[in-house]
Amino acid sequence: MRRICVFCGSAMGFSPRYAEQAAALGKLLAQRGIGLVYGGASVGTMGVVADAALAAGGEVIGVIPEALSSVEIAHAGLTELHVVADMHERKAKMAALSDGFVALPGGAGTLEELFEVWTWAQLGLHGKPIGLVDVDGYYEPLMTFADHMVAEGFLKDGYRQLLLTDPDPAALLDKFETYEPPAPPKWAKEPPGI
Repeated sequence: MRRICVFCGSAMGFSPRYAEQAAALGKLLAQRGIGLVYGGASVGTMGVVADAALAAGGEVIGVIPEALSSVEIAHAGLTELHVVADMHERKAKMAALSDGFVALPGGAGTLEELFEVWTWAQLGLHGKPIGLVDVDGYYEPLMTFADHMVAEGFLKDGYRQLLLTDPDPAALLDKFETYEPPAPPKWAKEPPGI
């Protein structure tokens, strides 16, 4: 893997563990020679993961919409910073630059980014791994809900399994090394009814 996109928060969260694991992930990416692609801000866990990767000598590429560059306070010390027109362009650029996706604990924006790449994987638009750093069980309710979607017939178990989870960033990245995308993609044998 050359680069991994990390979705994370512009806030720090209440537990210091969120920042600790963000820093651990940033440092780990740099140590493994994997570039970090992220939302380009200097605040919240976004800033923490970027600073840790930079401090460990890693490549850090930020992508931030022009309207958010002052609100989220664009990081001034990155390897590259792409200022783009809007959120759609941000997500497309981050995805194009990355070989995989990791979500740290975050809010609605983190989930929105995660859900989009998860949907794209189901549709066969990419075959890149998607992982959740499950800090102190943060993502357990989401995974329980994903299991509920499977049980209720709205999600196939193979697509539920697209979300790799681990509380340890190193173990999660190890899972990425052996990741195989499901085949065939969602509509390969069942065309959409539209």
